[in-house]
Amino acid sequence: MSSIHDQALSNIRYIREAMERATAFTSIPGWGGVVIGVTAIITAAIAHSRPPNEWLLIWLSDAVVAASISAATMVWKARRAGVSFASKAARRFFVAYFAPLISAAVLTFVLWREGAIDALPAVWLLLYGTSFVSSGAFSIRVVPIMGLCFMILGLAVCFVPFSAANILLGIGFGGLHILFGYIIARSYGG
Repeated sequence: MSSIHDQALSNIRYIREAMERATAFTSIPGWGGVVIGVTAIITAAIAHSRPPNEWLLIWLSDAVVAASISAATMVWKARRAGVSFASKAARRFFVAYFAPLISAAVLTFVLWREGAIDALPAVWLLLYGTSFVSSGAFSIRVVPIMGLCFMILGLAVCFVPFSAANILLGIGFGGLHILFGYIIARSYGG
């Protein structure tokens, strides 16, 4: 009798682990993305034609605002859906998501220190896109597609003057967040 019980527990454990591996992290905040997009469009307008250090400070301020909106709306959506940030899918998502963002933060400091602020729009769009492509493996299907769109804009920024790069930042962090935020909100529960 004990061996049947042990076998049943082993089967349940196997099924649970398989389900955890197959589960996607779904607490990407669609409506939060829409709001983040609106703040980015406003930021692009404010930052346009500003001196480089002022431009950088304006965009970094928006990054803090966007991170706050994202965190608050992600927690709200996860609570509403009963999703845990401690799940394997969530942990994998966040590791894959934050690695490129940490790299972007380090490169931002290095490029600022070297006076190469002109390179920042490409770095930000490329690495932000990379964060969604890599974390999208543990999330809903639309997330890596959004990441590819950011990366395409990042590539385009490499070939335009700095003033146009600011516009592409507005299109990326603004327009893409609004578009994909709306898709996620409508198709994936907020």
